[in-house]
Amino acid sequence: MNLDFSPEDAAFREEVRRFIADNYPASLRGKQDEGEELAKEDYLSWHRVLAKKGWVAPAWPTEYGGPGWTSTQRYIWSEELARADAIPILPFGINMVGPVIYTFGTPEQKQRFLPPTLSGDIWWCQGYSEPGAGSDLASLKTKAERIQGDDGKEYYLVNGQKTWTTLAQHADWIFCLVRTNPTAKIQEGISFLLIDMKSPGITVRPIITLGGEHEVNEVWLENVKVPVENRIFEENKGWTCAKFLLAHERSGIAGVARSKRGIERIKSIATVESEDGRPLIQDPFFARKVAELEIDLTALEFTELRVLASESAGRGPGPESSLLKIKGTEIQQRITELVLEAAGHYGAPYFRGFPTDGHNMFPIGPDYAHRAAPTYFNGRKTSIYGGSNEIQRNIIAKMVLGL
Repeated sequence: MNLDFSPEDAAFREEVRRFIADNYPASLRGKQDEGEELAKEDYLSWHRVLAKKGWVAPAWPTEYGGPGWTSTQRYIWSEELARADAIPILPFGINMVGPVIYTFGTPEQKQRFLPPTLSGDIWWCQGYSEPGAGSDLASLKTKAERIQGDDGKEYYLVNGQKTWTTLAQHADWIFCLVRTNPTAKIQEGISFLLIDMKSPGITVRPIITLGGEHEVNEVWLENVKVPVENRIFEENKGWTCAKFLLAHERSGIAGVARSKRGIERIKSIATVESEDGRPLIQDPFFARKVAELEIDLTALEFTELRVLASESAGRGPGPESSLLKIKGTEIQQRITELVLEAAGHYGAPYFRGFPTDGHNMFPIGPDYAHRAAPTYFNGRKTSIYGGSNEIQRNIIAKMVLGL
């Protein structure tokens, strides 16, 4: 694998860097700098800028609206987004259900769903996890019974509950795994449905995180009618779509470029004089943790580059995506731990909304300590979503080691 960047790649990097600098929404930057929770329109403002440019779906084939970038260009793109501290495009439509639709969908489904997914006119959420089916996803209980509608069309009648549904409060559609054959083997009785979130019978209830954000939700489905034409791929073969989607999701979770920026931030924090007059980076124990983190991230980066090279050769992500997911999320968690350690006692007394003037929160201590604790809390989830790291180790053992 050749890791040298060509002159064309260097020119592409400069083009990307200029574009982000010139077009990133100023209002979005302001909210990020203030640590404010982002609204739906904030996410969509950057999405629409990239959609207009044709850069919103770097990995999509050109026939479906992708830019036709090489794996190296996609890597450069992710690096420059992280360097500019730009918010990532939400993965649910672009990185997750979009590839499922253009790989397994009918021509009619592609025409109906892909263009508005690219433009941002459809906001997707993911209906996978349930209260009793998270890591053991195939044991899901949400059921879909096939019925004849009064209009003569066939529908699925869906009943069940999904949980940890990220940003479902904003979503227009949900892609959902449902059980359509309760007597089949658990992986063989599942179908993949696209469900309009405005359908009667859908209720979204917030779950407030330890950091105080409304990021995840419960979604209840009670006698929700879904046209059979909204099923992707064959009935009872939805597990094929689910595995395909999860492989793409896990590759994206690695977050190498953003972890690089996270380490740079730790270094900048650690070089500032602490209260005892000595920068934290001079503490050999802390410096060792930073060095070990950089070494692990470098190894992960080379693994990600190998996966990208494999994809550019026409091979989809395989068990390597599980390795990327494990190491990537562990590194992300270690970064939040080191930021919290650097914050010291200023990171400990986190009280939601205190001190406040009734609207604005006034942090105690240095700016970097303000969000250290809630970011640390939120980061605990990364080793669980997309398939827990314990499950990923089982996949590696089975598919790579043959155990």
